[in-house]
Amino acid sequence: MAARKSNNAQSSKLKVSFNPLEFVARTLQGRMFVTLEFFKRNWLYVIGVTIMFLMVISNKYVYQNGRDSLINLKEVLNNARTDYVDASSTYNSSILESQMKHRIDSMGIDLNIADVPPYELKSDNN
Repeated sequence: MAARKSNNAQSSKLKVSFNPLEFVARTLQGRMFVTLEFFKRNWLYVIGVTIMFLMVISNKYVYQNGRDSLINLKEVLNNARTDYVDASSTYNSSILESQMKHRIDSMGIDLNIADVPPYELKSDNN
């Protein structure tokens, strides 16, 4: 029974193998601090962290693509609004002009659209 207790005590001492001072010493000496035993013990965590990094990278890529498409759509919307205002003003001016021409013709007044724009006459005395 005493032998079992001593074996359990030794195995519990073996399980606690991480020593920060030893880790720093091995790192400063240039020895490999990520060993194959580390990957054997923590393979699930390593895979999980790797998958999380890949998810962060893909999420950033999706965000950037969405942002770029949103900027392009805003530019298209601004162009469409400008085209709408131009078409609306052209349509409204043509309606006003044709309505005025129709009213003048219905009243029997003989007016025509001037071919030459109006100009102001000035005397040489001023």
